[in-house]
Amino acid sequence: MNEQNKIAVLGGGSWATAIVKMLSENLETVGWYMRNEQAIEHIKENEHNPNYLRSAELNAEQLDLSSDINTTVANYDVLIFAIPSAFLMKEMEKLSISLNDKIIFSAIKGIVPETGLIIGEHFNQVHNIPLENIGVITGPCHAEEVAMERLSYLTIACQDETKASFVGTSLESWYIKTKISDDIIGTEYAAMLKNIYAIAAGIAHGLGYGDNFQSVLMSNAIREMKRFIKKVHKMKRNINNSAYLGDLLVTGYSIFSRNRQFGNMVGKGYTVKSAQIEMSMIAEGYYATESAFKIKENNGAKTPIIDTVYGILYKNKNPKKEFKKLADNLD
Repeated sequence: MNEQNKIAVLGGGSWATAIVKMLSENLETVGWYMRNEQAIEHIKENEHNPNYLRSAELNAEQLDLSSDINTTVANYDVLIFAIPSAFLMKEMEKLSISLNDKIIFSAIKGIVPETGLIIGEHFNQVHNIPLENIGVITGPCHAEEVAMERLSYLTIACQDETKASFVGTSLESWYIKTKISDDIIGTEYAAMLKNIYAIAAGIAHGLGYGDNFQSVLMSNAIREMKRFIKKVHKMKRNINNSAYLGDLLVTGYSIFSRNRQFGNMVGKGYTVKSAQIEMSMIAEGYYATESAFKIKENNGAKTPIIDTVYGILYKNKNPKKEFKKLADNLD
């Protein structure tokens, strides 16, 4: 790694926009792939994303925008993927350029539905990217607060500390602090699982449960997360660190959390489909729930919260009845 390595972001949503804003604080040029050509032209003329984080000011002169994924991949060394996991396979099908000499960092907090793999595992097993060339960018951090330049924290995980430090330094600013980790699998699973627990928190809120119950739910969620991650990737980690507990709390409680919003709608009586239609952004936790349930079925982890959310979202079980049973078994 050296300072000449060029970084590009792939994705046009709120988190992609936030990452571009962070990188723009440090880099002369930031590559940016998004499929929406109208949005690209709007950014060039008005210096903000018309569809996401409209309040985030962007310097168009710094941005190398393209609606051709192959152009961006060809011209940049470090690729930060911020495409929703549900659409990743479709976007990757457009690639005609090899990723073998690229460094891949995932800012996607979910599981690829077609493979049932977290993003790092997907790039390693499907695209043959060496693990030392794969990293993860995780929170606790909401894109909306980045847009407002409120103090935020990121965890950058990679087996290669040099690569993690390079990306971390590229993202740091007076309002962004970064921490390096070598737990690439654990942090990515935590980023996926916390979206499921945020849906649970939203359902509870929609059903009328108060803060007292929410605190017990989150306390149980972090222990459930610990059990789940230990089953899939056993190593020494402190589950109370910000990459795990902190990210869980901000996603479970924040008004900016799309997963909590999705769960809240389901708790209020929306069908899953109607809640998805009404939301303008993807709730990654919906897709993660099915994959996490299948994984826990194979590894035997005790996951009553995941089981409850899965039953409501995928088995059409009654939220009120399912949460009554869950509440009776929390401690």
